[in-house]
Amino acid sequence: QVQLVESGGGLVQAGGSLRLSCAASGSIFGINFKGWYRQAPGKERELVAIITPSETTISADSVKGRFTVSRDNAKNTMWLQMNSLEPEDTAVYYCNADLTVRSGSYGVYETRSFWGQGTQVTVSS
Repeated sequence: QVQLVESGGGLVQAGGSLRLSCAASGSIFGINFKGWYRQAPGKERELVAIITPSETTISADSVKGRFTVSRDNAKNTMWLQMNSLEPEDTAVYYCNADLTVRSGSYGVYETRSFWGQGTQVTVSS
């Protein structure tokens, strides 16, 4: 089964750090990690940081200078390093990637967008 799995979330005090991981598994024939999003209670999912195929990174203003996204496609893994965490960073964090898989009776290759199940990050004041 092809899937993305996030890990590394937890409870941390304000000012602390966490490193989230996003691992792709299953029969994958191509991978393009795209970025991280988060959703706080009662709010819509929002962009945290994205990484382009040329390794350019773009971060939301709210996390700029504190969060860094990186990836290693050869290891099927993407990370989000989060420093100087604030209570406002509390949310469920999701990773997103385009994965090339084989599907259907003829095993046609297709590229689809996948999301992880999310990992909870809670920052206490």
